[in-house]
Amino acid sequence: MLPEHEISRLSEEFETKTPLEIVQWAADTFWPEIAMSSSFQTQSMPLLHMVTHLKRAIPVFFIDTGYHFWETLMFREKIAAEWKFNVIDLYRDPRWDLFVRQNIRTLPLEDPNLCCYLHKVQPMQEALKDVKAWISGIRRDQTSNRAQASILELQDNGLLKINPLLNWTKADVQKYMEEHNLPKHPLYEKGYKSVGCAPCTVAIGANDDERAGRWAGKDKVECGLHTDMFHKKDIVDVQNQFKTDMTKVK
Repeated sequence: MLPEHEISRLSEEFETKTPLEIVQWAADTFWPEIAMSSSFQTQSMPLLHMVTHLKRAIPVFFIDTGYHFWETLMFREKIAAEWKFNVIDLYRDPRWDLFVRQNIRTLPLEDPNLCCYLHKVQPMQEALKDVKAWISGIRRDQTSNRAQASILELQDNGLLKINPLLNWTKADVQKYMEEHNLPKHPLYEKGYKSVGCAPCTVAIGANDDERAGRWAGKDKVECGLHTDMFHKKDIVDVQNQFKTDMTKVK
């Protein structure tokens, strides 16, 4: 692994590099101990296109929460088949199966932080144990939390998170989509500009912020993959963010 001072230097240097140059560096430096994550929504397509065309063998982690729109699952199958890359589906830890089945309808609406932690954060934490670098598609213009991110972020466990699109805007995404004739998620034209899970994602107006439909009406803008929640390795450490007392769940 690169020393911390070198990571800081490179992160500053990459502020003036293109996403493609950053992805190329990441593939050259960390292959084969590197993976990327993708939600397969419209704004995810440029990074997915770059990574799979530069290094098709890099595994693509897709978190299958069990709450996805059918259109998302079909779009994922279509793109993976046409572009011929390696998608690895991630699922929640089976120890939570009974609890989730008992609360399957109410969990996303009544305790969305817990739902995201069980279905997104923990599965990704487990998957990333086997790699040294993680390519993520977050952008600074998406949320106030992401606005503070760096292109290279060293995690507490030594994992290096790489954010090649961090400086891009919605306009940059749109331009790349048009230049490369990339497909859009089938719900995009129906007002779903940012697509998460079905219970917590709604269609929005043409002039709304692209993430306005995520957890609409709730005091929540992040699933936890890109917040301090991701750095916590045990559910007890984030208990204060949940409405459900998970210390009593067996």
